[in-house]
Amino acid sequence: MTENKVSSGAIAFLFPGQGSQAVGMGKDLAEKYPIARQTFEEADEALGYTLSQLCFEGREEQLRLTEVTQPAILTASIAALRVLEDRMPRPAYVAGHSLGEYSAHVAAGTLSFADAVRTVRYRGKYMQEAVPLGVGAMAAILGMDVEKVTAVCDDAAQGEVCDPANINSPQQIVISGHTSAVERAAKLASQRGAKRAQLLTVSAPFHCSLMQPAQDRLEADLNALTFHKPVFPVVSNVDAKLISDFDPARDALVRQVTGSVKWDQSMRLLMASGVQTFVEVGPGKVLCGLMRQIDRTRRCANVGDEASLQKALEQLATAA
Repeated sequence: MTENKVSSGAIAFLFPGQGSQAVGMGKDLAEKYPIARQTFEEADEALGYTLSQLCFEGREEQLRLTEVTQPAILTASIAALRVLEDRMPRPAYVAGHSLGEYSAHVAAGTLSFADAVRTVRYRGKYMQEAVPLGVGAMAAILGMDVEKVTAVCDDAAQGEVCDPANINSPQQIVISGHTSAVERAAKLASQRGAKRAQLLTVSAPFHCSLMQPAQDRLEADLNALTFHKPVFPVVSNVDAKLISDFDPARDALVRQVTGSVKWDQSMRLLMASGVQTFVEVGPGKVLCGLMRQIDRTRRCANVGDEASLQKALEQLATAA
């Protein structure tokens, strides 16, 4: 590629998790850039079915199936990353939201793309099968800090599971657990001053102890894979710590199935490490939206299609 590479101080690449999927994701990048097309072809070969067709023109309900969603988002993210890599300097750090941590490890060379895409397919399957439909639920609590949300969960549990699952920003925390406990917690949060408490349409109660059967199955899969030392630090969102070696990387991916996603803390760690510019690589703009809630002074661009790629390159060139 002959395009000028953009320079803009310390940069971190962020990779989205489940919920950012949309029919059509990756299609225009695959049509314009051979490297993106090749990425989808690699995924199709690794999985043994045409994931690319589901991403480009499948039905939304198919794409929402967890064992399809996870490899689909990872593939669209890595396709966007490979297009971007020729046009920007190397990031200083990478991070991913839940599933996105696998994309981050592919970016850092910790895992091969083929291994990652196969693993997250089974990760999705195991998570879906861990809890019977209807037994678990998740809810978003808006406008209430993590200490108060934790207290709400403790008071609502009544012997059942109810935990903070995604600490996304100071204004947005998602809770997870048994359906009745989550419903009690949502009601209690509203009574105690939350701006909003809303049950989410999800297929399983992710990131809580009910996911232990999935974690056990996934651990066996991860132990069978070859991990490499990351070429740049990856944020482990279960600990909000930087990882620079392969054993801690594997361990963090195991523990994040039942552990909460400490996204707010992870972003603050990167800011404290000198990151000024964040680039969300993959479908959607969820992580840029969360960054606005965490710290509006930081630059955040997203790259998921041709239009957003060009816009991001312009934004970052102006900021350089």
